[in-house]
Amino acid sequence: MLGPASIELLKQSSETLAGRIAYLELPPLHALEVNGDQNQLLWSRGGFPDSLLAADDAISLQWRLDFIRTYLERDIPQLGPRIPAETLRRFCVMLAHNQSEPLNAAKLAKSLGVDGKTVSKYLDLMVDLLLVRRLQPWHANAAKRMVKSPKVYIRDGGITHALLAIPTQEALLSHPACGGSWEGYVVENIINLTPQNTEAYFYRSSGGAECDLILKFPNQKIWAIEIKRSLNPKVTKGFYYACDDVNANSRYVVYPGVETYPISADTTAINLISLLEMLDTKNTL
Repeated sequence: MLGPASIELLKQSSETLAGRIAYLELPPLHALEVNGDQNQLLWSRGGFPDSLLAADDAISLQWRLDFIRTYLERDIPQLGPRIPAETLRRFCVMLAHNQSEPLNAAKLAKSLGVDGKTVSKYLDLMVDLLLVRRLQPWHANAAKRMVKSPKVYIRDGGITHALLAIPTQEALLSHPACGGSWEGYVVENIINLTPQNTEAYFYRSSGGAECDLILKFPNQKIWAIEIKRSLNPKVTKGFYYACDDVNANSRYVVYPGVETYPISADTTAINLISLLEMLDTKNTL
């Protein structure tokens, strides 16, 4: 509950249960499930209750470090993969340093001293265990040269910060990973509240068009979402090009401010909570 995939449940579901089993993913707490004044804490400590509700930052960080160690050293080996815990930890730290960036499997493989297929195997394992999200690139524009590598996010911000040894929110705000961490936090919150069967992508072409998150809803409406950490967000021409390429019906820039206001005739700056409330009511879809 509220954590990565249960080892025991995964073992049980490997039996012949076709037609007799349903899967419900229960992610850590999202921004609409906590008080408004806890949203910054949710970002820095993550959504695991014991971490979020800890008495202070030191206790929260220690809980997350213990969680990472237990998961890598005890729980994952029970699934069968014979991967050294220290190798998996190094791999996770590398992913944390590249939060929100397109995957460079060759670079990771070289750093770990393994081949590209092994890196793909490690990543598949982390995705299956719900620790990592792999966001695929938009692929509908066959005539354009698109980035083909997926973006990779460690799904819980608190785990990301523990891997990066970031102890407090103040330290996070001055860390080079702050922007990538904020993007990952926003992406995870949004995807967790989208209707079932919504498709999520990012967009990046060799010509400079890019957008952090593209949502394609079951009714075929498309939202283009750019994520900025600035209180005075500005978007580049590349965002507008991306919106045109995907035929976006709605265009948003998520930023950490309070007000909702137009940036241009068809693009709105909005805070995360307001956007999540729109998704939660589903009235706009």
